[in-house]
Amino acid sequence: MSKHNDLFSIIESILFVAGEAVSLKDISDILEVKESEIKDVLDSMEKYYKESNRGIMLLNLDNSFSLGTKPENSKFVQKLLKIDGRKSLSQAALETLAIIAYRQPITRIEIDEIRGVRSDRAIVTLLEKNIIKESGRKDSPGRPILFSTTHEFLKAFDLRSIENLQNLFKETK
Repeated sequence: MSKHNDLFSIIESILFVAGEAVSLKDISDILEVKESEIKDVLDSMEKYYKESNRGIMLLNLDNSFSLGTKPENSKFVQKLLKIDGRKSLSQAALETLAIIAYRQPITRIEIDEIRGVRSDRAIVTLLEKNIIKESGRKDSPGRPILFSTTHEFLKAFDLRSIENLQNLFKETK
């Protein structure tokens, strides 16, 4: 086996067991291999999963990597897990999420000012679904909580990084 194949196998195991995205730096540190070499292996993994008839794919979320189910197989996984794929976000939650995604980090008060109504319930829902997270406190009176999107948000909207959101917006104009 070549070093590349060994790294492929080890990285695949790490991502399988992790259950969440692992940064390129963390993978490099664990394996004690240069990030550029790890990136080459990850690129070949992504290509391999795309070109082969496998049920998984490599997800690159803001330079953190995870394994996920190919979209065309998700309905079967949902059946197994008894997940209702039709459960969606309310209009209020979608509005709140859009504001957070484009203005992050942002406070609840700032969100409320933009929406013109309170967003407490929508924020709780988004936090429960792990689509947004608390990302610190604003350096202002009362030190309000700042909210930003998570890797789950990137996964749900098939984005590699938050910068892709701006490109998505440009494409729809």
